[in-house]
Amino acid sequence: MSGVVGNWRVELIEAHRDLFQPPADFPGAAQGSPECGAGWRDLIDRCCVRIREVLETEGGTFQFTQIKEKYASIRMYWTGRLSPEASARVEKAIDLAEARSACTCDVCGEEGRLRGDAWLATRCEAHAEGLPPVERRPGFENVYMVRHFADGRHFITCRRYDRQNDVFVDVDPTSLGIEE
Repeated sequence: MSGVVGNWRVELIEAHRDLFQPPADFPGAAQGSPECGAGWRDLIDRCCVRIREVLETEGGTFQFTQIKEKYASIRMYWTGRLSPEASARVEKAIDLAEARSACTCDVCGEEGRLRGDAWLATRCEAHAEGLPPVERRPGFENVYMVRHFADGRHFITCRRYDRQNDVFVDVDPTSLGIEE
């Protein structure tokens, strides 16, 4: 990816035409064109590379329908026909992008944190623009909890996003004080 100079959205779509399927004469009009800050372009590109790897190994069809910022992190929506295994791999790539956006400044791409009160944004200190940091419960930074119901039983799984390695790490819910 080139720098922020120029239209990064068009550059991203051109680099991943197969995932956006833009009109030949106007890439900026592609369905799914990102509606977010330039600071997230690299995490979108990384997600596109991962999705393309899935398509190359598993086959199937894929097209972004919408990429936007919502509640200070990225949301990615898509349509297509994939095997259950390929769909799970695509969803993991999107989950990683969404988790990374929650700790990446949407302006510059540096490490950031959730800020704001009535309006939320993920920003680094330099781009905070007076937005106060949102207080987090200690130990819950970058933790994602999923509630499951199976066989009449309720249980919770937790994972932490490791920004340095761009992976999820399983977390024992009881270590966070969560009882199943």
